[in-house]
Amino acid sequence: MRTKASKGASDTIHSLMSSPEAILSDFSRFYILLLLFEGPKHGYDILAKIEERLGQKASPSLVYPFLKQLEESKIVDFQSESTGRRKRKRYSLTSEGKSLCTRLFKQFTTIVSSAIEPSMSTCSHCGCRVYKDAYYEVINGKKLAFCCTYCASSYKKSAVAKRQEA
Repeated sequence: MRTKASKGASDTIHSLMSSPEAILSDFSRFYILLLLFEGPKHGYDILAKIEERLGQKASPSLVYPFLKQLEESKIVDFQSESTGRRKRKRYSLTSEGKSLCTRLFKQFTTIVSSAIEPSMSTCSHCGCRVYKDAYYEVINGKKLAFCCTYCASSYKKSAVAKRQEA
């Protein structure tokens, strides 16, 4: 027998699976905050940056109501600017908005890091982290990961030098 809580969670998952647009619109909202964190922007600037950077158009019916919600929540404020006959709002994060974004970005970093961690390798020579496509070589019977062939070569040279010293 399903409890109310499990039924609610199941319904949420079902709606997300049947409508991935819901996830994307939340990601779009997150991205709007990211753009505003970079600096003040007009609504049109936000629409253009999303298309430029993500390769897909954002709907004005998502962007402008979200900016209004942010404004009402004191996350953003705006300066009115005249451009010809039109007045435009240039939105910027308030100090509360910057604080919110900093917390959100830390959470997002943790989520992304945990998602990609299984695909990460550490270069056996320089210690840098490599996502997915590490270069592997077997050296002294061990399969080792490297970020590049230069590091693999340098590692082999240092391993040979250590053996000669011993």
